[in-house]
Amino acid sequence: MKMKNKMQWTFFSWHFFSFLLLTLTFLPTGVFSQQDRKFIKEGNTLFEEKKYKEAEKSYQQALKKDKDSYKATFNLGDAYYKQQKYEDAAQQFQALTHRATSRDTLSKAYHNLGNSLLQLKKYEESINAYKNALKNNPNDEDTRYNLAYAQQLLKQQQQQQNKDKDKKDKDKDKKDKKKDKEDKDQQKKDQQKKDKKQQQEPDQISKEDAQRLLDALQNDERNVQNKAKKGKQGIKIKIEKDW
Repeated sequence: MKMKNKMQWTFFSWHFFSFLLLTLTFLPTGVFSQQDRKFIKEGNTLFEEKKYKEAEKSYQQALKKDKDSYKATFNLGDAYYKQQKYEDAAQQFQALTHRATSRDTLSKAYHNLGNSLLQLKKYEESINAYKNALKNNPNDEDTRYNLAYAQQLLKQQQQQQNKDKDKKDKDKDKKDKKKDKEDKDQQKKDQQKKDKKQQQEPDQISKEDAQRLLDALQNDERNVQNKAKKGKQGIKIKIEKDW
């Protein structure tokens, strides 16, 4: 499913000139100064010529003349959107949702807010915006279509996030197992080195044990010598004469 291209004036179901025509009928006379209307008209012409940066400047000039101009604010959001300044566009339309003059204008503000959020891949927020648009205009099929599209994108995003999480968990498990194996192999190598070293080096004894061993050997030697002396003293040698 792709985003619906049908719209009142241009692509993406973007309520622009139709909105302008409607709001002009709702606004009381004398609300805008002559210069304010002039800048908005210039901005609209530039927008139609796809000169969105220049249109943005014209709408900003209109807002300098009347900072509360709903129409200039709305169209400035359009100009931001066309330049892919989706954060700026979303801020414009979000502000307008608190200033709408009718259910119809509120629906259009929420619709364009949903489009801006969708481009930012804020799918849950865009879905909420489309739902609010439909609450104020249940018959807007373009909004209904875009809502379905946003819901599909959210589902795909969640599925991808789950896949990424599963992959991350598997990679972590694989990494942990590899580390455990490496630790065991290292322990085995360390033990082998230790055993080899013990085989190559004589057993070490303490100084006290060495002294006791030496004393015991000396005692044994004295005992042997004493026994030898006693043995010599007790032996009688018979001397036979050879006549």
